[in-house]
Amino acid sequence: MYEPIRTKSVHTPADHADDFPHRSREEELDIQLAGHLAALLAVTDELDLGAAGDRIAEQVARLRGAPPARHAGRTDAPALALHRRAHALAGRALVVAASRADTAVAIVAAERMDAHTAAIAAATAPAAPSRLVGAL
Repeated sequence: MYEPIRTKSVHTPADHADDFPHRSREEELDIQLAGHLAALLAVTDELDLGAAGDRIAEQVARLRGAPPARHAGRTDAPALALHRRAHALAGRALVVAASRADTAVAIVAAERMDAHTAAIAAATAPAAPSRLVGAL
């Protein structure tokens, strides 16, 4: 009554499934974490935060096995926007570091988040009202 299917199903595994390399979950997380840290390093270098950039570069080098390229160019982005971008990148790095239980990167990312939070708060805080001498 029914004719058998003569073509291969899309659900049939490929004949040569082992022809391409597979990465483990840990390797994928290492790659993702190194990418987040490299992006954070670029913004950190743009903000001219040398010591913080060096600490981030150490972690990128540890994850990639080679030192990262440092950011050479500057943009005209305002410092507040750069601090917000760096805060977001540090948060992403912190999430991935926690996922792979990398304490060293988690500490660096948390410190950077705190520093950028303080910089954002300082930049957005209202200025103290000026008082005239002798005014109540």
